[in-house]
Amino acid sequence: MTTPLPSPASPAPSASTVRWTPRLWGTLLVLCAAMFLDALDVSMVGVALPSIATDLDLSTSTLQWVVSGYILGYGGLLLLGGRTADLLGRRQVFLVALGVFALASLLGGLVDSGPLLIASRFIKGLSAAFTAPAGLSIITTTFPEGPLRNRALSIYTTCAATGFSMGLVLSGLLTEASWRLTMLLPAPIALLALAAGLKLLPRSARERDHNGYDVPGAILGTASMLLLVYTVVQAPEAGWTSARTLLSFLAVAVLLTVFVLVERRSPGPLIRLGVLRSGSQIRAQLGAMAFFGSYVGFQFLATLYMQSLLGWSALHTALAFLPAGALVAVSSTKVGAIVDRFGTPRLIAVGFALMVVGYLLFLRVDLDPVYAAVILPSMLLIGAACALVFPSLNIQATNGVDDHEQGMVSGLLNTSVQVGGAIFLAVVTAVVTAGAPADPTPQAVLDSYRPGLTVVACIAAAGFLITLTGLRTRRTRPSVVVAQSTLREAEADRVPVRD
Repeated sequence: MTTPLPSPASPAPSASTVRWTPRLWGTLLVLCAAMFLDALDVSMVGVALPSIATDLDLSTSTLQWVVSGYILGYGGLLLLGGRTADLLGRRQVFLVALGVFALASLLGGLVDSGPLLIASRFIKGLSAAFTAPAGLSIITTTFPEGPLRNRALSIYTTCAATGFSMGLVLSGLLTEASWRLTMLLPAPIALLALAAGLKLLPRSARERDHNGYDVPGAILGTASMLLLVYTVVQAPEAGWTSARTLLSFLAVAVLLTVFVLVERRSPGPLIRLGVLRSGSQIRAQLGAMAFFGSYVGFQFLATLYMQSLLGWSALHTALAFLPAGALVAVSSTKVGAIVDRFGTPRLIAVGFALMVVGYLLFLRVDLDPVYAAVILPSMLLIGAACALVFPSLNIQATNGVDDHEQGMVSGLLNTSVQVGGAIFLAVVTAVVTAGAPADPTPQAVLDSYRPGLTVVACIAAAGFLITLTGLRTRRTRPSVVVAQSTLREAEADRVPVRD
């Protein structure tokens, strides 16, 4: 693929001194639009859930599938989506998937039943499973590793934060009229991005020397991820110790074992397992699971608390969440420069620490909270944490990886994000459901939420502890190896590459 910026072999340019062409800005904005839509869609659906449940007469367990259906399609197919972008061309995969996203948005706004709405959400998740890794890999193959890429990724993640913030407000406004408008809004934005992408996105050559298509790996990887996400989101309803759940987990373990064996022997694997020999890469993947999993669980419980217990409107709820997203939107563009100075592990650790404190402070809520004193501090801390953690995880996961594997690594990172969201949302829901009171008074229901919020804080704390192992590694060794090729795997112990 043609790289419009100086190659990594050239003297490292400053992100502030290199002049980006209008076409390069246009390329980045198209990719940012897709990320914007993903975040917009997630935040709008979260605020609209109570209205959807009332209009379509959905139970809490079925309502979870409006969120989980998207995660199922997204998390289940990301590995395939990332590798498909590498093999078939990132531009082609991105544009086709973006078109499917627009059509699924139209479908979601027109359906009149819960199952059809969940199906439309699944299709949107499926399309995002191809746009997300393709878009991220276009950025990482267009902008060379270092300050330029860090700046591009910070802008990219800022658009996600802006989409999330605007989604909260727009959802509050639109839901007052109809929740269907929240489903329809992404469609025209996706179509505009598609039209711009046809003209602006650089053409990428298909990978020629890829040793064939790993069809068995694609089938096994997709099947194992789909079954894992499905099992986890169904476990609270079926029972974590039920025969069905245990057998499903056993089937997932078997599929993953066979998948690993196939990948080790495949000449052109869906995932080259050598990538996971890097401690930095493993910490990025586990950190992504903890980061998104804790936040999804928090948002789910906080939305139910504000609307069901406090009686706040959708708009009131959206405005309560707004400071977190606004803080990310304002500060994320500066993260690239901070990463250049301090490195990703320190920023991720600080972010997780802020997130834990924010979740713990939210445990103080009652049935008559003073927003500025009780809820706002949590929102600001969580917003600051997201501003530090999300772009840093993207940078850490993609640094030191060859261009022809950027789609694969991007798909792996997004898989970790979505699988973490599905698993931990199901765990939090199960904890709350297990403690559901026989006499559902408002105070009793609030008390049943507290164990779930505690679990959310523990998940974020686990992410913090995982990140600390990276800080300890940096003290004892100046760098971490990122396996990139067969030769580098053989020399991994003596050729250090920075995080």
